[in-house]
Amino acid sequence: MRAEPDVQLRLLDLQAVDARLDQIAHQRRTLPEHQEVAELERRTAGLRDRIVAGQAETSDLRRAQTKADLDVEQVRARASRDQALLDSGRITASKELESLQHELASLARRQGELEDIELEIMESLEGATASLDSLTRELADVDSELGTVTATRDDQLADLDGDGALASGERARLLVGLPADLLALYEKLRVDHNGVGAAALRQRRCEGCRIELTPVDIGRIREAAQDEVLRCEECRRILIRTAESGL
Repeated sequence: MRAEPDVQLRLLDLQAVDARLDQIAHQRRTLPEHQEVAELERRTAGLRDRIVAGQAETSDLRRAQTKADLDVEQVRARASRDQALLDSGRITASKELESLQHELASLARRQGELEDIELEIMESLEGATASLDSLTRELADVDSELGTVTATRDDQLADLDGDGALASGERARLLVGLPADLLALYEKLRVDHNGVGAAALRQRRCEGCRIELTPVDIGRIREAAQDEVLRCEECRRILIRTAESGL
């Protein structure tokens, strides 16, 4: 394969641009904000699930409290009617009086039991409400942090996109006039060698694999025509001669 020396040197410029594009792609993938956003989204989802469960719990406790309040009120009303009947003096028979007094005692015990249940429900509701309020405040804080981190990430992605657009424009300019066979070889080698398809020969060392060439290889390069496309014997990348090759 042959290509004019200036065309081969342009391949080094293309390699530099491609390295920049690869770096931008890597930076996009590895921004620490990606992980932060994912963690905050996970926390947000968990908090929302807990809030839904907390809302269901408080709703159940409020219904239970309403029922307990009604039960206590019914017993109080019944006891109030019985006490009024007892105080009226209309009941004179001893059996009826004894029965009424027994019912009042039973109602008093039942009222005490229901008031204990009512108090227990109220305490549970108070705790559940406080927990729900705490979760709601925590969710607001996490949502706020998520918004800040997301905005930071998006700003950085926008900057990288801008850099990428400039580099892509430069790449398009460099591609103009490059021989198709040389470009195809370069692209294949980039795939095979971690994104580096062409490397400069500097001070008798391949910049791709960083290995110093042997005297035999140096002699071969000296004898090669200027337009011959050379390959590194070690890494097989396209080897570009420069003014600093040390030949």
